[in-house]
Amino acid sequence: MIRFGVIGTNRITEEFIKAAQEIEDFALTAVYSRTEERAEEFGAKYGVSHIFTDIESMARSGDLDAVYIASPNSFHAKHAIICMNHGKHVLCEKPIASNTKELQEMIKAAQANKVVLMEALKSTLLPNFRAIQENVYKLGKVRRYFANYCQYSSRYDAYKEGTVLNAFNPVFSNGSLMDLGVYCIYPMVVLFGRPDQIKATGVKLESGVDGEGSILLKYEEMDAVIMYSKITDSSLPSEIQVESGSLVIDKINHPGKVEIHYRDGSIEDITKPQDSKTMIYEVKEFIELIYNGRLESSTNSHANSLIAMEIMDEARKQIGLVYPADIND
Repeated sequence: MIRFGVIGTNRITEEFIKAAQEIEDFALTAVYSRTEERAEEFGAKYGVSHIFTDIESMARSGDLDAVYIASPNSFHAKHAIICMNHGKHVLCEKPIASNTKELQEMIKAAQANKVVLMEALKSTLLPNFRAIQENVYKLGKVRRYFANYCQYSSRYDAYKEGTVLNAFNPVFSNGSLMDLGVYCIYPMVVLFGRPDQIKATGVKLESGVDGEGSILLKYEEMDAVIMYSKITDSSLPSEIQVESGSLVIDKINHPGKVEIHYRDGSIEDITKPQDSKTMIYEVKEFIELIYNGRLESSTNSHANSLIAMEIMDEARKQIGLVYPADIND
């Protein structure tokens, strides 16, 4: 049994818990929130008695083995390093850090303390992403990767009315690239590695974050086109174009249907059965790493997280998007 504490008491944490509770080796034993009232309320909901409002106290506690971090992006590195320095394994919500420098410090702490550090990006661990991996190179030479994740944020309505919530606040290292663009970038890195060139554009909002953006990336024999937005919607699927046809992915952030569209007009459905609680796969991966004494995932690896973060850093540099976390570092 791996005893987990959760840092953050938001919607994504609840999704994590509901998925993780399906796993026999998972136990939720601790909750952290900035306020005692919220921590107690959340703990009571899930029958957790170990409540914390201080990260150091939680990290020192003998009542947990690992933490799931879903605090605001700008706190990820600080919270993770404190926990790892006290021997706790860390599953950290995407994006794993504000920038490359923070991530390098996190990896250094993980290696020094011999604990697992994994970015909690669920899509690359889903059965349907495995289907993509198994088939993409069987189809001939890959020429283009196109990933699209544009989802109008309900918080944008509040923003337009003058209320800047966390999702549009640069203090928390937020915006469309960090929240949605990472879902387009990370699978590309897992499949194709580091690009040779990056060209990025974006629309900055008055608050100092990006509302939407596009990235064009060059590989030796292919290119990649990425579009993401929190201020518009899109119904376009994503796809990987190969010389024999294209591999069509309904949603890059959680592939639910994957088809091969051949040039002759035929279609092959390669969709795999997949649990509706899609976060279950990242929790399984993380727990298996701990049990097997491995310190990082082969898919959501330190190297892949670093490449993805370096791409986002370069994109932000070209867009002119700077977070307080960049200056503090």
